[in-house]
Amino acid sequence: MKSKHALHAAVVVVALAMTSFIAPVARGAQGQSGVPSYSDGVKQLEKQMSTNKGAVKVSEQDMAIMAKAAADLAAQMPNPGIKVGAKAPDFSLKNPKGKTVKLSTELKNGPVVLTFYRGAWCPYCNLQLRQLKETLPQIKKHGASLVAITPQLPDKSVAQFKQDGFPFEVLSDLDYKVIKSYNLLWELSPELDAAYKRAYGLDITVFNGPKRLGLPIPGTLVIDRNGIVRAAFADTDYKKRMEPADILAALQQLSQQNK
Repeated sequence: MKSKHALHAAVVVVALAMTSFIAPVARGAQGQSGVPSYSDGVKQLEKQMSTNKGAVKVSEQDMAIMAKAAADLAAQMPNPGIKVGAKAPDFSLKNPKGKTVKLSTELKNGPVVLTFYRGAWCPYCNLQLRQLKETLPQIKKHGASLVAITPQLPDKSVAQFKQDGFPFEVLSDLDYKVIKSYNLLWELSPELDAAYKRAYGLDITVFNGPKRLGLPIPGTLVIDRNGIVRAAFADTDYKKRMEPADILAALQQLSQQNK
């Protein structure tokens, strides 16, 4: 069990992370192979946030609420997401332009890298998406496409497009059916929602819509053309994400198997 000091330190990181949705976001370091390193990017991001003069001080009460919510989620969903070897549930969702994107249709053209993210307010999600953008040319070299799913409203995704120019599909799951089918759905409790509002002025419903407090546990999957999951990563610790290098390694393996 973590000591009170360690738990407090962990919650402080949460506090820094949540306040940074209004601050610049680090793009992350390049690994030895030239592929972005998510873990190195997180270190840069947290260093940047820790020196941010505008960082909000969170009360002990709200930090305790956040720590309990994190512990409860980890206990309730110790193995989130669907596993390697499983059939990926098919889905049809719309992008911000109103175009319907269907997984089974995308798979006819090649493997799909599917990632679930919380929203434009999350600095770790922004870091991951920007690194996936950097990695996209190498993903395409393996004949694969990239699809991102979020519960946020389409207009919030449009704002992300204008800022970051994501050249891949970003789809809105407005009824949570797809997120739930991939065993990634959880919902903020009223206590946690209130703590976020008090501590950071962050109202999830501004991004998701009225009375919508559901979020995905961030997860990424590599799905082959037959719809079978060949690589997967999901963790209730939202700071942890699949490394771009691991995505490319899974696609490389698929390419070799199809020769």
